[in-house]
Amino acid sequence: MKIGFIGMGIMGKPMAINLVKAGYDVMVSNRNMEKCQPAVEAGAKAGSYTELAENCDVIITMLPNGPQVKEVILGEGAVAAHMKPGSVLIDMSSINPVDSKEIAAALAAYGVEMLDAPVSGGEPKAIDGTLSVMAGGKQEVFDKYKEMLGAMASSVVRCGEVGAGNTTKLANQIIVACNIQALAEAMTLAQKAGVDPQLVFEAIRGGLAGSTVMNAKAPMMIAGNDKPGFKIDLHIKDLNNALDCAHAVGSPVPMTASVQEVMQWMHSHEGGQKDHSAIAQYYEYLTGIQIGR
Repeated sequence: MKIGFIGMGIMGKPMAINLVKAGYDVMVSNRNMEKCQPAVEAGAKAGSYTELAENCDVIITMLPNGPQVKEVILGEGAVAAHMKPGSVLIDMSSINPVDSKEIAAALAAYGVEMLDAPVSGGEPKAIDGTLSVMAGGKQEVFDKYKEMLGAMASSVVRCGEVGAGNTTKLANQIIVACNIQALAEAMTLAQKAGVDPQLVFEAIRGGLAGSTVMNAKAPMMIAGNDKPGFKIDLHIKDLNNALDCAHAVGSPVPMTASVQEVMQWMHSHEGGQKDHSAIAQYYEYLTGIQIGR
């Protein structure tokens, strides 16, 4: 199986490297080809989008949003036009499920199948290969590529037909964002009340309030570490997609709208490239105190 991987960003690069480590024949590409170098050093080959499409059995994309996926796959010099009938696109980007369905329909005209398979876990889990993959597409296509996806993830679950993967990812991003905001509020309350946020974290992490989000993000908030594992601007993009999808299907999402406004404030105050845990800095702005410091 020859795998083409397009998108060597924070997530795509380690994911492609893990495929190489698992023994797969991988060819990588990126708009800025210099970003392919770490994967090449790990054993991948590099090539143009067209070279990947013509030579690979499966193309994986890990791009910022739906418009970028559409441009690469269906735009001028489209990858789709060069893919072999019977090959498969696995889009691991986090995009609007409506876009996933449109791309799948266009690919069908070329005899190409598609899975939408976004991931959760951020850069740390992309590096150690323990991402969670939520996939949408035909059962037989999913079954064929599940083992390969497992080289990048500890959990690979089919959620339904094309579009279901990204719908599940939107649900995931709502839960993560609301957890981060609640955590920032709680740690700010502790600090304002004169209780050490580190001790609060240690006391409650094993109870019902404990979560993967808390374990990952509380230490960052307390240390003032806003180095991005997942950038606020990317979470804004995901929540915009969640709001669009919710409005389309008539689902109420007031909490999502609230945390989106906090993240948008951060974007407007030079925080868009920071880790999403940096929304704690919004509360620092309101209160004049810094969590844990």
